[in-house]
Amino acid sequence: MNFIKELDGGFSVIENLKVSGAREGKYGVTIIVSPNSTASAVFTSNKVVAAPVKYTQNVLKKGIISAVFVNSGNANCFTGQQGFKDCETLVELVSKDLKIPKDEIAISSTGVIGREMPIDIISKVAYESLSKLGDNPENSLAAAKAIMTTDTFPKECALEVTLTSGETVRIAGITKGSGMIAPNMGTMLSFIVTDAVVPADEIKKALRASANISFNMIVVDGDESTNDTCLMMANGASGVEVVKNGEIDSNFQEALDYLCIDLAKKMARDGEGATKFIEANVYNARNDEDARLAAKSIISSSLFKSAVFGGDPNWGRIVSAIGYSGCDLNPDSVTISIADDTDDVDLVKNGEILAFEDTPYLERAEKIMQSKNITVNIDMDLGDGEATAWGCDLTYDYVKINAEYTT
Repeated sequence: MNFIKELDGGFSVIENLKVSGAREGKYGVTIIVSPNSTASAVFTSNKVVAAPVKYTQNVLKKGIISAVFVNSGNANCFTGQQGFKDCETLVELVSKDLKIPKDEIAISSTGVIGREMPIDIISKVAYESLSKLGDNPENSLAAAKAIMTTDTFPKECALEVTLTSGETVRIAGITKGSGMIAPNMGTMLSFIVTDAVVPADEIKKALRASANISFNMIVVDGDESTNDTCLMMANGASGVEVVKNGEIDSNFQEALDYLCIDLAKKMARDGEGATKFIEANVYNARNDEDARLAAKSIISSSLFKSAVFGGDPNWGRIVSAIGYSGCDLNPDSVTISIADDTDDVDLVKNGEILAFEDTPYLERAEKIMQSKNITVNIDMDLGDGEATAWGCDLTYDYVKINAEYTT
């Protein structure tokens, strides 16, 4: 894809965009300002939905977002009417400071569920963040850091894409996510801005398509958050339209896919307590949906994730996960292999077991399982369906982190 160029600087590569981030202890506030942007989003499908998700869903009915307020340290979920009042308080704070209409300000939160927002602390950090708004790489990095909870590193990506017309536009995004990751509609928290001209309804279609092959294909622990939000804005600063004759430019869609996959993989790598990164590729499934089921089942399996942590090439756990995933499977024709950055070995070939005790296949597999990056490849030999999913191992530290999360 030589029409996609990776850039440094995160949000700073987008004109007419200012961002900031500030923290006080576990509480952080990120502000994103992109005036008069068309916007859309995908959200959690959890039936317990946080107040900021409902608030932002209502704001998006207008299709215009000029600013986004994001806080970490408190999810503002299961907080009743007070949760909505706190959303209104924080939005009004931003509205007055930036002189932006309240109905053009989105809000997102992440942190502990079921506790009222410490509004005094969050407001204090919000004012500090507002005072630091800027358009430099440092501002983007601060924004990415301020939304972190159990994340161990900030996650951002920026691209320049040459459209099929030869014109160029840019896309940039930040995300956070380390635990409670198994989204069905969006991601933990992700914010994307492009300088292209894109109608809100086209943003929704493009973002949903990208989310389906990126954020919806990562699993850390199988728990879906109540706050999942992936919000995309188009501020039109480039003046370049990416939708022509009712169709979005194919290069733009591929670039958005690329950005979302990059951010999603960074979340999977940063899974709570993770020591290894897992990629599962499924080929020649009955159809794409079957491939998706199989790939996600592999990286969702607690037994397989534990085996990866222990360096155990227990491929029986892989085939078991595929078997209960709901996809079509013929055990007599499936091929299973694992790989790292230097080797690739078949464990099962067309239904025939190769990796059993005292075989060179098993010896190579044992070495591969010690690597930091492990790829599982499955050839179903049933059709032309394909999918990829990403995840991480399940470690002692994951249990420790979540045993002590609220204390």
